Amino acid sequence: MASLLNPVSSVRLSNIINNPLRNSSPLTPISLSLTRRRLTIRATETDANEVKPQAPDKAPAKSGSSFNQILGIKGARQETDIWKIRVQLTKPVTWPPLVWGVVCGAAASGNFHWSVEDVAKSVVCMMMSGPCLTGYTQTLNDWYDREIDAINEPYRPIPSGAISENEVITQIWVLLLGGLGLAGLLDVWAGHDFPIIFYLAVGGSLLSYIYSAPPLKLKQNGWIGNFALGASYIGLPWWAGQALFGTLTPDIIVLTLLYSIAGLGIAIVNDFKSVEGDTAMGLQSLPVAFGSETAKWICVGAIDITQLSVAGYLLGAGKPYYALALLGLIIPQVFFQFKYFLKDPVKYDVKYQASAQPFLILGLLVTALATSHPS
Repeated sequence: MASLLNPVSSVRLSNIINNPLRNSSPLTPISLSLTRRRLTIRATETDANEVKPQAPDKAPAKSGSSFNQILGIKGARQETDIWKIRVQLTKPVTWPPLVWGVVCGAAASGNFHWSVEDVAKSVVCMMMSGPCLTGYTQTLNDWYDREIDAINEPYRPIPSGAISENEVITQIWVLLLGGLGLAGLLDVWAGHDFPIIFYLAVGGSLLSYIYSAPPLKLKQNGWIGNFALGASYIGLPWWAGQALFGTLTPDIIVLTLLYSIAGLGIAIVNDFKSVEGDTAMGLQSLPVAFGSETAKWICVGAIDITQLSVAGYLLGAGKPYYALALLGLIIPQVFFQFKYFLKDPVKYDVKYQASAQPFLILGLLVTALATSHPS
């Protein structure tokens, strides 16, 4: 829900034709004070409308991939179709972890049944967590990152001027209100006396805002920002799925927050390619603060040690088969870390994530199933 949800990152688990940004905005942008002025980054230093760099030679052009463009990742083709650009800003490549989190929460509840109604509830919850609230998070993050992207990836939609200020702000509001509306609908559908899913959606949306926006801008701190992103991608959608079909208990909250440390590690993977821009803008991502070599080991340590700790928890809870299954899923992740990520986290980031992360998310499901069955 990273938005609820995304969570970011990256879990941020990224990216065209110049049109001048328009000066006026019919809608008020997202801000705690709900004023246009607060939405402008460093308004006294840089006017958003001045950020219109030309795409460099290395930028993806007509030879880029249309598939990458629609997913919102690097290597994207330059596009003029406004709806394709809108989809690109929501970064559909980041939706699956949120969708999977809902699946894990439903499984952990022990009350999901393969009925038409339960499947329909799940689909609506996935739409809320993925396209709506994660889309809101990604669009909002790109808006506040437009100065950094002007350095790192100036060919992306906002810094290149491929989409106007008004269009970006409208998209942020539509996705946010759509996600909150679906959350309220799910509470009514589930018969909740207390609208827990709605409040989770509000909390996740607020977390997304303070992650990207000044003055807090959690992403400026590599530890706090990446943990917030991890919690958004792992904890919040799980909680929503479990609350939809069952009861969200304190032990599940603690367990998923622990798992969110692995999400912190996944988020660090995406920081290596942005070192130049982060340094220029004063963001203390872990690769900037510790150097790439140290940050690589912090990243894999957060991912592996967290999962080993969860396996130990399951073993101590009298669920040895689930613990062994989780251990079996950690081994290939370590293999791909040495094969790809530790060799070159920038060159092989996509290969590493495509190879290793499926095993991590399967481990999430193993853990969810373990919590749904008594010892």
